[in-house]
Amino acid sequence: MLNIVTHGRALRSLQLLLGMAMMAGSCATGTHIPSPAAGGIQIPAAGHPPHIVFACESDLGSLQALFADPTIIADLQDLHAGVALGLGDLSNGRAGVVRRLNAAGIPVDAWLDLPMEQGYYINASNEPQARARFAAFQKWTATNSLHWAAIGLDIEPNIQEFAALRNNKLPLFATLLGRYFDVGRVPRMREAYATLIRQMQSQGYLVETCQFPFIVDERDAHTTLLERLAGLVDVRGNREALMIYTSFNHAMDSAMVWAYGPRAQIIVVGITKSNPPTDARFPPLDWEEFSRDLRVAAHFSPTVGVFSLEGCVHQGFLPRLKSMNWNEPVTIPTGAVRKAKLLRSRIHIVLWIGSNLPYFLLAMVFGIGWWIWRRRRGRAAARGRG
Repeated sequence: MLNIVTHGRALRSLQLLLGMAMMAGSCATGTHIPSPAAGGIQIPAAGHPPHIVFACESDLGSLQALFADPTIIADLQDLHAGVALGLGDLSNGRAGVVRRLNAAGIPVDAWLDLPMEQGYYINASNEPQARARFAAFQKWTATNSLHWAAIGLDIEPNIQEFAALRNNKLPLFATLLGRYFDVGRVPRMREAYATLIRQMQSQGYLVETCQFPFIVDERDAHTTLLERLAGLVDVRGNREALMIYTSFNHAMDSAMVWAYGPRAQIIVVGITKSNPPTDARFPPLDWEEFSRDLRVAAHFSPTVGVFSLEGCVHQGFLPRLKSMNWNEPVTIPTGAVRKAKLLRSRIHIVLWIGSNLPYFLLAMVFGIGWWIWRRRRGRAAARGRG
């Protein structure tokens, strides 16, 4: 899930991953996706609402102001919805909000965010800090008698790291080059986080991991390129959520939800919250777009996450959700489906080429060396005949 304070930086990290896909042409590889009919792909109606979990990662003052409105909790109760609460701080004030939600019977997931200076999101750069955060979380939970439906690990690139390097290309290149050849880092981090997850589960917690959908393509391509370069960690708890935010590309409609939906245990849709620095390029979803994504996601997953609660409240979505028709199918236009297929194909190409780049370079060096050797040999033979 994205916090509004770090939205711009996280968006740039996502753009980095998307940009890798744009470097290559299209090719049909990886998971097979059927070709759309002339009128598009029709997604059958789920027939009933999914269990909706709203992400909420406001700072303490905004969080308290949000839940000071009694209609918010009432709407969540009517929707039988849950809240995934980002733990930007472990304060008494945030604990008070959790207790109110507990008393109202609203399931609350604890999203284990880190302090901004530690990278905020969970990734390969901050596993020791994540362990320390869990220990502090346990103490805070016990002190305040809090109850949680699950613990969430939001696995994304280190936003502080990329923000510091993006304006200085040489250190960025050196960092990425070092990571490219550090193949041992991936199994180390997978095992470290798997151990942390087992520790959480041993304490009775259900653990959910939240990933970019590109992790699916990486698995299909049998590579670890994204893990090495971006610091992602392919580790799973009890359930995995894929963040499929169509607000990054409105032209694709709900096609990305359709493309990755069959591989998701939980689908997170969004983004519904306005953020002025990026709204001109990536405006939040409106009701029509949001409701379409929800219907498509509900076809694949009984649980659907929404980023964010704040955006839904601001746009007046909660009352509309209570009367939403879940028997209405969705038709995704042919053009949007083709764009989604093209993007996934490009991602597969980039992952395959990137993972095999040393072999391409070695073959190129060998080919050039062979050509030089053949040329010199030919000249020597010509001089001998002369």
